[in-house]
Amino acid sequence: MTERKPRILIADDNATNVELLEAYLAELDCEIEVAVDGRDTLAKVQQFQPDLILLDIMMPKLSGFEVCQQIKQDPNTKNIMVLMVTALNELGDIERAVAAGTDDFLSKPVNKVELLKRVENMLRLRHVTDELERLRRYIQAMEEQAGPLPGRSG
Repeated sequence: MTERKPRILIADDNATNVELLEAYLAELDCEIEVAVDGRDTLAKVQQFQPDLILLDIMMPKLSGFEVCQQIKQDPNTKNIMVLMVTALNELGDIERAVAAGTDDFLSKPVNKVELLKRVENMLRLRHVTDELERLRRYIQAMEEQAGPLPGRSG
């Protein structure tokens, strides 16, 4: 079984920002999809099933805060890593991002080295988390198949 390439969704309504992020991420071996507003982001999450979302906060239709909150509240998407990329850097904005469930944030203008390192780390963490979940399900299936162990109550 071959592993699929990591999938990154760039959610930003500014075409220049999207082009810059795509250019920075070009050296990574990954699939990239783009969403142009909050509702488009939620639709692309369902279709594309990204491992990581680079999420702008200031977007039309739904803000990045609202999008992040919906993704993190949905059991099917809650494990998607969210990196909020924003020009906002007020303490209140950072607190709102954390409250919405973001995994990390990055201030604009984006530094290429910092972006790549964070993306690599977040994709690695997502991979390890997925492996742990697969292992947990495997162990659970083996335990169910074997039945209760003697002397152990359930």
